[in-house]
Amino acid sequence: MDIIMIRHGESNDNVAGVFGTYGTNLSEKGIKQIEETKKNLEEYKFSKVYVSPFVRTMETLEHLGLEGIKEERIQEYNFGIFSGLTYKDIESKYPVEYREWVENPTDYIIREGESLRTVYNRVVQFLEEILKKGEDVLLVTHAGVIRLALCWVFDNIDYFYKFKVDNGSINIISIDHNFKFIKKLNYSPRLD
Repeated sequence: MDIIMIRHGESNDNVAGVFGTYGTNLSEKGIKQIEETKKNLEEYKFSKVYVSPFVRTMETLEHLGLEGIKEERIQEYNFGIFSGLTYKDIESKYPVEYREWVENPTDYIIREGESLRTVYNRVVQFLEEILKKGEDVLLVTHAGVIRLALCWVFDNIDYFYKFKVDNGSINIISIDHNFKFIKKLNYSPRLD
């Protein structure tokens, strides 16, 4: 069984360098990325498609020419009061919270948001449900969710910062007799 994961195309928030917000759209480059991803997706088989309900992932799904089931457990990390801000903005506007977050990135709960561990738990809960069904699926989601899914392969959230997941990339986790492995990591079609 395969869990195929696509990160949304580049968004306007990615261009601005700010932490994700719900309503940001794909940039022109992001649309082109997904058009290239679509060409490469044709070689994969899946019976269901799940999508984060955020605007950028829904637009990605549309440009892939697919329909999917909205799934909140694969939506972006809720950055709470940090949403829409750059690292520099967060550090100057919320110096105490910023320091606590940097010192404990896994378990610090961002005010009006969530901790990385909370996101990991909801992602793992969803993946375990998928595993029980035994179907090949496609997820259209976010870098953080994909990185946490990759951590699930190792049953270790500490690997989170060891993965790079580019916009529009294809990532695949395969499961064979309950043995999880990474089949494809950060495959990104080239845009020249």
